[in-house]
Amino acid sequence: MLPYSSTGHVAWYARACLALAIVAAPVHAQQRTSDTLTVTLDDAVEMALDQGYDARAAEAARDAALFRDAAFHSRLLPQLGLQATAPAFNRSIIDVLQPDGSTLFRTQNQTTAALTATVSQIVPFTGGEFFVTSSLTRLSVSGAQDALTYSSTPVNIGFRQPILRPNTVGWDRKEQPVRTEVADRQYLEAREGIALQTASLFFDVYAAQVDWETATTNVAVNDTLYTLNNGRYEIGRIGENDLLQSELALLQARTNLDAAVLALERALAALRIGLRLPPDAPLAIVVPERAPDFEPDTALAVAEALRNRAVVSSLELQHVQARRRVTEAKLNNGFGAVLQASYGFNATGNGLGGAYEDLLEAQRVTFSVEIPLIQWGARHNDVGAAEMELDAVEHTSQATLDQTAHDARFAALQLAQAARGLALSAKADTVADKRFEVAYNRYGIGRISIDNLFIAQREKDQARQQYVRALRGYWEAYYQLRQVTLYDFEEGMRIGG
Repeated sequence: MLPYSSTGHVAWYARACLALAIVAAPVHAQQRTSDTLTVTLDDAVEMALDQGYDARAAEAARDAALFRDAAFHSRLLPQLGLQATAPAFNRSIIDVLQPDGSTLFRTQNQTTAALTATVSQIVPFTGGEFFVTSSLTRLSVSGAQDALTYSSTPVNIGFRQPILRPNTVGWDRKEQPVRTEVADRQYLEAREGIALQTASLFFDVYAAQVDWETATTNVAVNDTLYTLNNGRYEIGRIGENDLLQSELALLQARTNLDAAVLALERALAALRIGLRLPPDAPLAIVVPERAPDFEPDTALAVAEALRNRAVVSSLELQHVQARRRVTEAKLNNGFGAVLQASYGFNATGNGLGGAYEDLLEAQRVTFSVEIPLIQWGARHNDVGAAEMELDAVEHTSQATLDQTAHDARFAALQLAQAARGLALSAKADTVADKRFEVAYNRYGIGRISIDNLFIAQREKDQARQQYVRALRGYWEAYYQLRQVTLYDFEEGMRIGG
């Protein structure tokens, strides 16, 4: 782990501690109660991933994809279904042929009840389907001639196979694993995105807290300076301009403190939402004192991004879908046929028992052909459009892969640069603190002007803000690199296993 913290407390701060404590008391009382929840950055990320709203949503989306995948594979197994009609009633006038050849119209009531059980099994490699059925039908007729008939098919085994038509199930089997992989990688990326967002919220609080501390300190220091300058003005050691400048600095410091208190409350409220905590939960943060000790390898970052990112799997899915559309365009509009054959037994009788006696063979073979004759170029144009879509997918895929590699490479470079910038900012913060301490002491003995003192104060505040921005930038770059590569450079392993 690499240290990056700056010195922080200086001698001039001790001289202002009493006034600082008086001004800071209300906020500290609000933040540091006995039941205050104190979280580190790692704690905050873990809480957001465990109980945050966005994390729950990402988990639900991933689980939905897993359920769809399970449902798809379940449909490839034998399916058992039951279809019933109980009953179908029809009352109508029918024509009845008489023995003398004439026709009379009579009212007839017809009631039909049927029950069919079917076991079916898809054949993924051919797109065909095996099926076994068993059915029973009851027909009751009343009117001119009453009748009651039962018809049964105890067993009927068959097979249906499209010929020269797209194998829908086969293409679905190619797409489904990629769909599941995309969902899984999107889930992992979403979690890393949540970690990045949580880090931003965490450092929003830290930045607001530092601004509050700086503003509080400046109020205390400028109040002390104003009291000192009042005494000097009364004995004629400074002019009215310096006194007014000191008073103006005090008023501005108080205004900044008021704004800093509100900004800190807003940042804490946003972090509570991100961590899914009650709105009034006392919360405090502990900023990491060290940075992870590793050098991000750009070549490794690019390789892992191209291996792990969801967008890479999405491109693979798009390519499979584009090839499927080409195949469908070629086969759906051309010569095709359907072969269906079945073999079973059936019988009929006036009673239920008779419907299962003296079974007779039932055989059926159907070969239907579809031949398009005139399409006016529709098939050619459909195929051309599908092939151009495939060509577009191939070109956009390469562009996306190049962009993915670009993002991963510069994410690694950004983290390395952020680490260097953080070290420099920490040093600059220390130097600016020391410079203000010296300027404060020299002003106290009348060796520098108040202008030089306020310049040192502004530069101290600016250096502190730059350090906070550098610290935020480092950790955001850290989580950004994890998100764009799905690789843990500290542990040297792929995120998610």
